Amino acid sequence: MSEPVLDLPLTPSGLPRKPDWIRVKAPTSKAYNETRALMRSLKLNTVCEEAACPNIGECWSQKHATVMILGDTCTRACAFCNVKTGMPNKVDATEPGHVAEAAAKLGLEHIVITSVDRDDLPDGGASQFVKVIQELRRQTPSTTIEILTPDFRNKMDRAVEMIVEAGPDVYNHNLETVPRLYPTIRPGARYYHSLRLLDKVKQLSPTIFTKSGLMVGLGETPLELHQVFDDMRSAGVDFLTVGQYLQPTPRHAKVMEFVPPVTFQTYAAVARSKGFLLVAASPLTRSSYHAGRDFAEMQARRRAAVPKSFGA
Repeated sequence: MSEPVLDLPLTPSGLPRKPDWIRVKAPTSKAYNETRALMRSLKLNTVCEEAACPNIGECWSQKHATVMILGDTCTRACAFCNVKTGMPNKVDATEPGHVAEAAAKLGLEHIVITSVDRDDLPDGGASQFVKVIQELRRQTPSTTIEILTPDFRNKMDRAVEMIVEAGPDVYNHNLETVPRLYPTIRPGARYYHSLRLLDKVKQLSPTIFTKSGLMVGLGETPLELHQVFDDMRSAGVDFLTVGQYLQPTPRHAKVMEFVPPVTFQTYAAVARSKGFLLVAASPLTRSSYHAGRDFAEMQARRRAAVPKSFGA
């Protein structure tokens, strides 16, 4: 059974003590420090640091980092997110070049690019995604590109068209949680707007892999999650990720339960039965966790499915 947060002992910081299955070691490797130094030297932000990802030690030790473009300040204030909120700085024109330089120096075969919400910009920041993709194609043409975008509220159609035209290999946009919890967990967003964004990507380019992620432990029910799985498949989503929500600070939304690994296995089985090309579900799963390996697996599964679609 899952453990309600009210029954759990608290840490000195006032957060619920994590169960053994989601505790990770502090990062100490040489490669971790080298990755950190490179990001600092190029003045790049990473969602790994800003969102306090529990997998940072493992990923950076392998020199895999998820770059967060358009600054470190978000115009939204989602209840689950540790990225700071406020008025962002001016868009950095050197950022696309620095992202490509980082990819080259890290020797990345696959890179994940995300961003803060930039409701202050006329295009929501879509043009910066385009410039980053273009610069990566120019400097590191063999690197496959995965983007994780915000919802581009009130400017979605043109923003998505611009980015799809630039040709990323994977387009990710996270639904994050079930519709019932949007008013408290993701108050600046709308569930069906995000769903429509994913659907539009597929309409514009059926060959781009689409991806979306969910957090659990916020008070959702299994039936609500199953409905979201169905909604994602209706929008043509290829890849689903499901991970445990971890409360960043006492100010953020509370963890309602720590979902045990066996329940993640059940969610994964249900999701696979609904036709996703790939499903990653575990307590530590995050959108960009093992993204390169997962992209290769998606490619292989799509290739394997093609003959069947022609009756071979």
